[in-house]
Amino acid sequence: MEFLDLAKRRASVRAYQKRSVERAVLEQVLEAGRIAPTACNRQPVHLLVAHTPESVAKVCSAANLYGATAAIVVCAARAQAWVRSYDGFNAAETDAAIVTDHMMLQAEALGLGSVWLCYFDPDKLRRELQIPDELEPVNILALGYSAQEAADPERHKNLRVPLEQLAEFI
Repeated sequence: MEFLDLAKRRASVRAYQKRSVERAVLEQVLEAGRIAPTACNRQPVHLLVAHTPESVAKVCSAANLYGATAAIVVCAARAQAWVRSYDGFNAAETDAAIVTDHMMLQAEALGLGSVWLCYFDPDKLRRELQIPDELEPVNILALGYSAQEAADPERHKNLRVPLEQLAEFI
């Protein structure tokens, strides 16, 4: 499949089948995150994979997973990340976003639905999953087999700004 076709097909899923995601499938999603680029290859990201009913319930206590049967909590280790010397910009959250995007697209390629979640209670999540202080939960990628109708891949024509408005050749 061409990359643009995959990217156009991917959509946020907010209804899932009760079917569990197989560990081998989760490992392929995680591999996509593992190979994602990070600033200066610092790799300041740690992934917590909820894949059992018990671990998913812990994540659900802090976030709405919309019935997903698996979730990846993407954490950043700010102290490990590259920092821009000019202004102190820390790339940890950017790196976490890139890792998440790679995993989200791999999930789509494998027939999984996903939704990127930033609306969650980080303190509750930290307590439930015993996340150490040096890791900051940045987002959650809910995963599962979609129970909703597939989105129209051509929806971006109306939902996104035109290329002429987005990009400027200089």
